[in-house]
Amino acid sequence: MTYAIALNFEDGVTRFIDCKVGEKVLDAAFRQRINLPMDCSDGVCGTCKCHCETGAYDLGDDYIEDALSEDEALERQVLTCQMVPQSDCVIAVPVPSSACKTGTGQFNATVASITRHADAAVDISFELDQAPVFLPGQYVNIGVPGSGQTRSYSFSSRPGDKRASFLIKQVPGGLMSSWLERAKVGDSVAMTGPLGSFYLREVSRPLLFLAGGTGLAPFLAMLEVLAESKARQPVTLIYGVTRDQDLVMVEALQAFAARLPDFSFVTCVADPATGHERQGYVTQHMATEVLNDGDVDVYLCGPPPMVDAVRQHFKNQGVNPASFHYEKFTPNAVSAPVTTGDAA
Repeated sequence: MTYAIALNFEDGVTRFIDCKVGEKVLDAAFRQRINLPMDCSDGVCGTCKCHCETGAYDLGDDYIEDALSEDEALERQVLTCQMVPQSDCVIAVPVPSSACKTGTGQFNATVASITRHADAAVDISFELDQAPVFLPGQYVNIGVPGSGQTRSYSFSSRPGDKRASFLIKQVPGGLMSSWLERAKVGDSVAMTGPLGSFYLREVSRPLLFLAGGTGLAPFLAMLEVLAESKARQPVTLIYGVTRDQDLVMVEALQAFAARLPDFSFVTCVADPATGHERQGYVTQHMATEVLNDGDVDVYLCGPPPMVDAVRQHFKNQGVNPASFHYEKFTPNAVSAPVTTGDAA
């Protein structure tokens, strides 16, 4: 038996290691050629201090308070030289991956299926040479064949599947969009990742998901994980798009509603000429009750104006969510098209 430990470095790189029962994280990482920060390895110096975001663990009592104070331990700060996981864990490492002599994983992928949603988006899936392990919500860089460049897209499929799916916005004249026009089953691409600090944390309170356009993709991955784990907290998704034809993958959301008893979603279209039943932006269709007087974890993925509008809406409503995780994206960026932020 082993535990899966996600090491999230400050440069956005995530590496997964397996940790044996009774094994310390520092030892497990070193065994897998990841040199986490350390000096003493005896719980004395505090150099290996990290933050455990999710999961159960034992720190024992063989470290001194100068290395880790009681207050720090209560805040889930850990010494990886003493930390023995008792479940899968996510650990924030406060240094770049290069400092630990590691980096992004690389794997090859072959186009398995392509579904085109008119001129709005492409739902594409790839067969992978190895099943990537990632946190639901994270993204990879996909090499655009023949260009020497990459574009970044969030997984819409669940972690661990040998087939990875992505929902990609159609951008007229865009590098990836131009390749997708001629892409066919069997074509090969290279991927690097996983990357990003936008991912589903441990669920302990109601969730509010806010998706703009193809920003729906990471939420499809999150919903897969929530459905499998039979999450018991209410989950609300508000999905906003610009045009009627941009409203895609609604059938998938309906299927999740059937699998997750406490999941509900609403859709809205910004175009004033829409024939959709709800016209406007996500902030105009955010019922007061879904904010739960601030006792809610909010996840938002959409273009920068949407992120800014939601933050202003919370301010105007006097609501301070228990946690607020967001990812901004621009569909025509050259490489990593996201900036991520967390607000508590």
